[in-house]
Amino acid sequence: MKIVVCVKQVPDTETKVVIGGDGLSINAADVKYVMNPYDEYAVEEALKIKEANGEGEVVILSLGGEEVQPVMRTAMAMGADSGILLKVENAALADGLSIARALADEIKTLDADLILAGKLAIDGYGSQVATILGELLDLPVLPTAKSLILADGVATIEREIEGGVETVQTKTPCVITAEKGLNEPRYPALKGIMQAKRKPLEVKEVSLAEEGIEILEMSYPPRKPEGRIVGQGPEAAVELIKLLRDEAQVI
Repeated sequence: MKIVVCVKQVPDTETKVVIGGDGLSINAADVKYVMNPYDEYAVEEALKIKEANGEGEVVILSLGGEEVQPVMRTAMAMGADSGILLKVENAALADGLSIARALADEIKTLDADLILAGKLAIDGYGSQVATILGELLDLPVLPTAKSLILADGVATIEREIEGGVETVQTKTPCVITAEKGLNEPRYPALKGIMQAKRKPLEVKEVSLAEEGIEILEMSYPPRKPEGRIVGQGPEAAVELIKLLRDEAQVI
């Protein structure tokens, strides 16, 4: 079984973001980049499927500049077999459709049995690429999987819905997006890190049909108002309840 996992490089959520001097971009000097957390679940699930079958191939597919390679190597250190980087300029300005088109064109050449991806990327929260990818590949899409079973050419997932859990299944090949809770991603061992350096990572120059996104302005969110002390002792409780009810309107 050949499994293609689409991954994206994103800023670490603990990174302090600094807006550049142009007011239109992030100052990348001190930004730590990592694999999109939801994509980590997708990589782990692909590896679990391969290990359960005793054979197979896991291919990591990503789009961006040369700086994306360390994230792809991390996936290979986890256990993926190879990687393909679709090298483009200004990937940050690409919309979901143009990204999905580039990914779909490459996936069509790979004869994949299963395509996995995270349910969304934490830097954009678009939740678009995987769904569009399924449409372009003419494949069913099973989104936000919290469990996955493959048997006899059928993929069955469970996903949370309001008030319950929904079970959905379809024949493979298909596109499945990973939700938090699908698994617990492994940490790359030293042996895996060393092996990843020798695994094939192909870089292909591609052109996007259109960039799609224009950044008009970047600004910081408004600062939270400073807290204040309303008093001391039992009398303060009365005043606090009054403020929570009349001013904050939370009770």
